[in-house]
Amino acid sequence: MQVSYANEVKIYNLSAGKSLPEWLPDRKKRQLLKNDLDIRQRIELIQDLEMPSVSTTVEVTPDGSAVYVTGAYKPRTRCYDLNNLSLKFERGLDLDVVKTKILSDDYSKVVFLQVDRHIEFHNQAGIYYRTRIPKFGRDMSYHTPSCDMYIVGASSQIYRLNLELGRFMTPFQTNAMEINCCDLNPEHHLFTCGTTGGLVECWDPRTKKQAAVLDCTLNKNIKHMNITSVPAITALKYRNALQFGVGTSTGHVLLYDLRSNQPLLIKDHNYDLPIKSLDFKDEENLVLSMDSRILRFWNRNTGKAYTAIEPGVPLTALTVYPDSGLIFLANEAPKVLVYFLPSIGTAPKWCSFLDNLTEELEENKTETVYDDYKFVTRRELDDLGLTHLIGSKMLRAYMHGFFLDIRLYHKAKSLTQPFAYENYTKEKVRAVIEKNRTSRVKIGKLPKVNRDLARKLMENDQPMQETTTAKLSKDEEKRSNLLKDKRFESMFSDPNFQIDRESNEYHLINPLVSKLDRVKAKKDRQRQMVQKQFEPVKEDLLEGRASEESSSSDDDSEEDDKQMRLELKKAHRKIREGMKRGQVKDEEMPKESEDETKKRKQGDASTAADRNGSRPKFFEIKEGNDILTKPKKKNKKTMSERLESNESQPRPLTGIPKGHMEMTFKLKKDEKETSQLEKAKLHHLERKKIRRTAHEITRTFKDKPKFYMGKRVR
Repeated sequence: MQVSYANEVKIYNLSAGKSLPEWLPDRKKRQLLKNDLDIRQRIELIQDLEMPSVSTTVEVTPDGSAVYVTGAYKPRTRCYDLNNLSLKFERGLDLDVVKTKILSDDYSKVVFLQVDRHIEFHNQAGIYYRTRIPKFGRDMSYHTPSCDMYIVGASSQIYRLNLELGRFMTPFQTNAMEINCCDLNPEHHLFTCGTTGGLVECWDPRTKKQAAVLDCTLNKNIKHMNITSVPAITALKYRNALQFGVGTSTGHVLLYDLRSNQPLLIKDHNYDLPIKSLDFKDEENLVLSMDSRILRFWNRNTGKAYTAIEPGVPLTALTVYPDSGLIFLANEAPKVLVYFLPSIGTAPKWCSFLDNLTEELEENKTETVYDDYKFVTRRELDDLGLTHLIGSKMLRAYMHGFFLDIRLYHKAKSLTQPFAYENYTKEKVRAVIEKNRTSRVKIGKLPKVNRDLARKLMENDQPMQETTTAKLSKDEEKRSNLLKDKRFESMFSDPNFQIDRESNEYHLINPLVSKLDRVKAKKDRQRQMVQKQFEPVKEDLLEGRASEESSSSDDDSEEDDKQMRLELKKAHRKIREGMKRGQVKDEEMPKESEDETKKRKQGDASTAADRNGSRPKFFEIKEGNDILTKPKKKNKKTMSERLESNESQPRPLTGIPKGHMEMTFKLKKDEKETSQLEKAKLHHLERKKIRRTAHEITRTFKDKPKFYMGKRVR
């Protein structure tokens, strides 16, 4: 099982893994199953879900109990029982199958449209009836109320085969030369067919007349699709009673409403390949469109791509299991591809274990089905010098070459090409150099707001892009993507986000930023000096220089730390001086009363006199204080003493820089919470009054007298 992520959508390929070549003998297959862990651990959702060479159609029964697969070579059909996850029966056919249609709810009745104008009816026992149509058929649909089988093909007529009467009815005559596809609306049973001329014709089975004609090749549509020729309609599918999808031969999908002749949406596959199948997932508003190369999932309202599956082999048919995320793809390879997308639906009931397996078991996918063998031509065999092995068991002839054991192939290649590894390393080095050259990005135009910050981010982004081998941390990735992130667009466009270099906060942070810039500039200078002085010298000189550089780097780091501390002190000093001079805004300074200003001025004058030494110091003795006892230090006081001292001596508020405010508050209880607490207290009081103690139960009582009919018995 292989797990892939396409557009962040998890896709599980349940058919990936090793498979054994058919030409291996049974003994060799058993040995590989025993020894090879990859083969033994592979997951087969349905056993033997494959064909000898190619598969052409895949159909699921209406009750979801069985799957019909047709393919070649030789032509055959296989029915798989989904309840048992195995093959139910296999039948050989005379001709290749173009279209399969299941008539009953289970597997018992099925119709095959074959390439040689034949229609075969099968039941449980085998082939039931076989008939022929006048022209080659390409598609068919079954109308349940009238039991009519509609067949379209290389003709302008729509053939009607009534299965109740067992004969052909009068065909519908269309205006087209040939018809490629058809579909019946499940709601009102309107029959719709797509022609090679780009027309969609609708017929009413009740009146047997043409209801409407839709031209998909209008001038507006052709201009929108950027095509010059008239496209043919190759696929047709109804979504509900009113909306349907149309696929063209130019790789376009058009969504229509029956009430309008203009398309609701046009989707281009960009491969110029005919659309082969269409389907809808209404729960996720998704459209599934498939050509021979890719299966695309996209939103039907916006056309936005959801995910895609590109298996690498030509695709022929698409079938989505109803109400699930399981998809079957018929292709030009032996295996029928099975994909599971948990994002669009859950696993069906018959394989509900997929929900756990897809998360726990993830096997690695291999590139080819013959992983232990290498296909080589005769010319490659001559280059390897192994032509003498032709005819032995070491080589297995197949088509225009041979199958060779992969281990022997690697040994022979290493002997014949001893310098292959050196050439490989040189090629890798050259690829890395070329990638570095192309990844260098020049600094573009700077924004109007915060130009210095944008320049720094661009300069930091360049060395990150040049280092391709080193892995970036999360912080570096965020910093490199800061200019590209839409969330920070206003930071470089709105003037309100301009960095104020004169604010107090910027002065406090600036020493740290300048230190980082100095360290970075120093590293750049050292790197340039090493590049200039990069010459062959003796090892002892290199060792001596390395030791000197290490010691000098330690000294430089100490000097940088000292310089940063000095700059921080200078920044704090400048802020305090500005506050004293009145340079700080009134909003930043707390207001004080006149008495407080007088006290502060007196305190400043006294402190200045104390510094000069011109004024003696006096101490006031209060009542209750002992002169001999030393006062307690602040750190030795209790909490109550500290609070008393603070209350007795209130201090005025001092100026605090903007952004560094402290605030205390007390939470107020919610009214609902207080009411609940009061109710709980009342309830406890009531219970306390009603409560009975266990004293009456535990104490011992004397036997009371018993009375019967008014007389004492005991």
